[in-house]
Amino acid sequence: MGTKIKMHFGDTVISGTLNDTTAAKEFLEKLPCVISASRYEFDICGIMPWKLSRIPEEMVTGWHNGDISYDGTYFTILFGHEEESAAFGQYANLGTVDCPLPQLEKLHGSYEIKIEGER
Repeated sequence: MGTKIKMHFGDTVISGTLNDTTAAKEFLEKLPCVISASRYEFDICGIMPWKLSRIPEEMVTGWHNGDISYDGTYFTILFGHEEESAAFGQYANLGTVDCPLPQLEKLHGSYEIKIEGER
């Protein structure tokens, strides 16, 4: 089922669903929070202000477009290059975005992403 969240990129709000992994549960405990992030070629990425658990049996190799992930330092929302993602290593998957990917692709620049649980 998961837990619904909202991510505010300025005036644009993206909904997501956190999964039930250990890292996602720890992330949920930190909400609301703000993460400084920037748009890159196939993701929106920012340094996580705290560490989350990386449980070996919960790690995934690569990503699916639309994943919300954590790699030990970075909070990342991925929207491209899924077919090549295994080459980038393992991630703690936190969940997925609930919007069409083109909505993410329209975001450019840097953001102070406010992330909160949906009420």
